Amino acid sequence: MGDQFVEKVVAGLQKRLRPDQVSVHPAERLVYGYDATWAEGLPDVVVHAESTADVAWVLRIANEMEVPVIPRGGGTGLAGGAVPITGGICLNLARMNRILEIDPADGIAVVQPGVITNALQKAVEAHGLFYPPDPASLYMSTIGGNVATNAGGPRCLKYGVTRDYVLGLEVVIPGGEVLRLGGRVMKDVSGYDLKHLFIGSEGTLGVITEVTVRLLPRPPALGALAVAFDRLESACEAVVAILSSGILPLMAELMDQEVMRAVEAFHPYGLPVEAEALLLLAADGEEEAVRADLARMVHRVQAFGGRVVRIANDTKSAADLWEPRRQASPAIARLAPHKLSEDITVPRSRIPQMVRRIQQIARETRVPIVLYGHIGDGNLHPTLLCDRRNPEEMSRVAQAATQIFHAALELGGVLSGEHGIGMLKQDFTPQAFPPAIIEKFWAIKLLFDPKNIMNPGKKLPLPGSWI
Repeated sequence: MGDQFVEKVVAGLQKRLRPDQVSVHPAERLVYGYDATWAEGLPDVVVHAESTADVAWVLRIANEMEVPVIPRGGGTGLAGGAVPITGGICLNLARMNRILEIDPADGIAVVQPGVITNALQKAVEAHGLFYPPDPASLYMSTIGGNVATNAGGPRCLKYGVTRDYVLGLEVVIPGGEVLRLGGRVMKDVSGYDLKHLFIGSEGTLGVITEVTVRLLPRPPALGALAVAFDRLESACEAVVAILSSGILPLMAELMDQEVMRAVEAFHPYGLPVEAEALLLLAADGEEEAVRADLARMVHRVQAFGGRVVRIANDTKSAADLWEPRRQASPAIARLAPHKLSEDITVPRSRIPQMVRRIQQIARETRVPIVLYGHIGDGNLHPTLLCDRRNPEEMSRVAQAATQIFHAALELGGVLSGEHGIGMLKQDFTPQAFPPAIIEKFWAIKLLFDPKNIMNPGKKLPLPGSWI
């Protein structure tokens, strides 16, 4: 936007917002120009919303002046979803960070979008309750961002992803209209379920300003196993066998040898770095049931050559056992100047095939690829190590990523299990969906956002590019 137009936008915003809520300072604009990827942009204006009324005003001004709006939470996204590639208004929701209600009788919590995921988890645990979704970035990511990307995490193997816990939403759509979708009841088939259109929409339909989530009773016991394998494929096959036998672990996570070595160098945990793969398995529930599930899992993994290297029989030691997995991403970041963290999901029976394909792609493209992820639900995070300053190398990285996406789709999988499409995978959506489906996606988009101001250039392919 030109300087004069920016001045008009700021003047319109400041009719109802304080000066400290609206910034055009170059340093502040720069801070809000990126997320956890290497994608970069620069907003023309940064707005710090503090209420639903603030958001409604921003969307009213933006719609009237046809200015892009990019909602932002914790900035931990891994698909470029919060990067302001079109300029416009970065709408920061971090100040809307209050837990409005925790109701044990109804089994719900009502929160603003800027509430940190771990803060909600700790708050409800004080009431003997449990909020299961736990993305790896839970200490930084916000509930609004979790809803916008339908975030998952290790516990979603047993408990499901964010959408399984959202009962109600308050959203603001372009023009400033406030919609309340769903409510605080567990069952509701009274109308079209519009709230699920916003879950996973990555800010392309409107702005989430309040979330009502379902809570569960907190499980009384937790246990975990760390199992080493000499062959990566054996670890994958063991997980398929566990799940096919009727055991439903709380979590089943995979780390390959390079990831283990990186984590051990980052923070020594005593990981079995001589092994080709490590499985982290967990169970929760009643104490006797947890012990029984752990014993059954030990029996299954041993049939595939798994060696149990650690057993945790209480909540604290189980949490400690899982800490290395949470350190995987920052540890890997030390292996190369840059990394591209991918996120694909395949049917669990095809996990071994997908792992073999990734290994083959790494050899053929000569791109180092380390592997970890939520293997229990087929959600893998192949991470490509690279140096962005080397054009020839980045050409091979692009080739490797493309082949990974193609392999996932060929095996009946999807482009993203939890990170979202954002801007980084946008060009691949025509390969994942037929034109008729993409046309319906755009029809929904334009129903709520007819001027295409909400996070443009994200989630959906550009109009006409898929024909």
